[in-house]
Amino acid sequence: MAELLVVGSVALDSVETPFGKVQEVLGGSATFFSYAASFLTQVRLVATVGQDFPDEHVKLLRDRGVDVRGLRVASGKTFRWTGAYGYDLNEAKTLETQLNVFADFRPELDDTQAHTPYLFLANIDPELQLAVLKQMRTRPRLVALDTMNFWIKGKREALLRVVREVDVVTLNDGEARQLAEEANLVKAARTIAALGPRTVVIKRGEYGALLLDDGAFFVVPAYPLESVFDPTGAGDTFAGGFMGYLAFRDRTDAATMRRAMVYGSVMASFTVEDFSLNRLTRLDAREIDRRYAEFEDLIRLERD
Repeated sequence: MAELLVVGSVALDSVETPFGKVQEVLGGSATFFSYAASFLTQVRLVATVGQDFPDEHVKLLRDRGVDVRGLRVASGKTFRWTGAYGYDLNEAKTLETQLNVFADFRPELDDTQAHTPYLFLANIDPELQLAVLKQMRTRPRLVALDTMNFWIKGKREALLRVVREVDVVTLNDGEARQLAEEANLVKAARTIAALGPRTVVIKRGEYGALLLDDGAFFVVPAYPLESVFDPTGAGDTFAGGFMGYLAFRDRTDAATMRRAMVYGSVMASFTVEDFSLNRLTRLDAREIDRRYAEFEDLIRLERD
């Protein structure tokens, strides 16, 4: 087992879906990622929050085993996001974003964090992602990043610079098409891989996820669920399961990458069953193992 570092956002989310509504619940890319990954390996979190951030949220992460020494409290208010979903849960409509202290976030790694063997650069400014990578004292065994349409459009050149430096790029299908400027996802994945990374992971919501690793494709379905309440954080949870498993095995060969994709889908499938991290807080290792086995049955094809 190897340690895993995530640098990203911790936020307070207000979300409305056809199945309910919540106000100022725990959210943020680094939150969902670290909580999911903590079921598989030791996670170190680097992020910033304001003075209004509830102590119980910090305790929730700490009790899960997440190293929160890198969660710094800045003067001001915590990053807030307000969004809504219609019956098509694949896309959120952002109603309001308050960056607050996150606008001045400048991640600084201590010596322990700078030697972490696995690194995930969550969805933040690509210039900050590159700055974090430069702070690593030793090159991690695996570096992955996530991004979004805002950075693809507004800071494309900076994003391309950091993409050239990482091993894995994770993004959703719309972002993949936008970054590659290619409608076909297979072609888009190959175009992104040609930019530098060995591995491209395209998250497709209810349609599963696509992996391109060393030129070979692999597809994992989404787990068939009857109750889906809130997809917020599902992509970050997928990444947490994916990276958490790689760090747990401390391997990045093709077979391990494919199993990591299944673990990503497993963790994401739990997240969407409730709002915020509520479902994950009720999760245990036996449930994860059971759903992983069910996933294996979903994708197994017997020979004649």
